[in-house]
Amino acid sequence: MQKKIARALLSIGAVFFRPEEPFTWASGIKSPVYCDNRLILTAPEHRITVETAIAETVKKEYPDCEVLMGTSTAGIAHAAIAAHILSMPMGYVRSGNKDHGRQNRIEGKLEKGQKVVVIEDLISTGGSVLEVVDALREAGAQVLGIVSIFTYGMQKGIERLAAAGVKNVSLTNFDVIAEVAADEGYIKPEDIERLIKFRNNPSDESWIGAAK
Repeated sequence: MQKKIARALLSIGAVFFRPEEPFTWASGIKSPVYCDNRLILTAPEHRITVETAIAETVKKEYPDCEVLMGTSTAGIAHAAIAAHILSMPMGYVRSGNKDHGRQNRIEGKLEKGQKVVVIEDLISTGGSVLEVVDALREAGAQVLGIVSIFTYGMQKGIERLAAAGVKNVSLTNFDVIAEVAADEGYIKPEDIERLIKFRNNPSDESWIGAAK
């Protein structure tokens, strides 16, 4: 499944490698990869593949799940589609409380004690998804874990999730996508070592220009 999802993301440009011309993240970090899983929504064939995989992963890894909660904003549509497949309630968690109306942060009905799985499109350092987990826990939900479409597998993210006692299951990951990208000609095989070096320490830019 990991390679199938990787091929789908690469084919629609949802994951795009450019090691010779790095992208700059909002944090200022130079990255050889850009990820925009919103593109899945505009590719029906691959959307079916991804959303079905999310639903099947929820059933397999979290059989006691009662509600899906998407992260705002990228996880909302994926949570909604997967919940539809599973005939399960869903909602989503805002990045902050609304400044009007009922000032909700959690949208959708959520009862205290309900067993929730968070649907996230992408995990890097884990900060944003853990804010969602904290909000749900504060509301009295029992967070069983996370299903994400793609994870970088960065050590900081792994450590943060472990410290918070949160399980994450990703449909695919950075290492698998790099391997598939090399196999299918998106990048050169010798680029894999550079990509893994970035993944292991994003603040170390020595991978840039390391191979030509």
